Amino acid sequence: MMKKKISATRGESKRRGIVPKGVIHVRASLNNTIITIADAGGQVVSWVSAGACGFRGARKSAAFAAQAAADCAIRTLIDRGVERAEVVITGPGPGRDAALGALCGSGIVLALVRDVTPMPHNGCRPPGARYV
Repeated sequence: MMKKKISATRGESKRRGIVPKGVIHVRASLNNTIITIADAGGQVVSWVSAGACGFRGARKSAAFAAQAAADCAIRTLIDRGVERAEVVITGPGPGRDAALGALCGSGIVLALVRDVTPMPHNGCRPPGARYV
């Protein structure tokens, strides 16, 4: 028997309810900033990106676009009733500090701020010499 698929609007969760503690994942790439909000169990509650906030092209990679995306995420957090949150930041993009600054000034208690950007210990093997 097939289950009926529930459609959700962009950035909204299929499940409704109060989330007392959340985890905010900030992925700051060089081209965009994506902010994902999950509950303590790891289920995604909502997401927002600089592109979804109306920024297009080169403006998506700006720090101001990341700050606007974080403000949209904060509104969703407040609607869901989140009081405490952890922040996990990934990526080298320019939106890292702007998104974190907007989250710190939101009034939500940040229990933990963690940077999980992957750093290579020695990197990939360089290509061999070119034969001419």
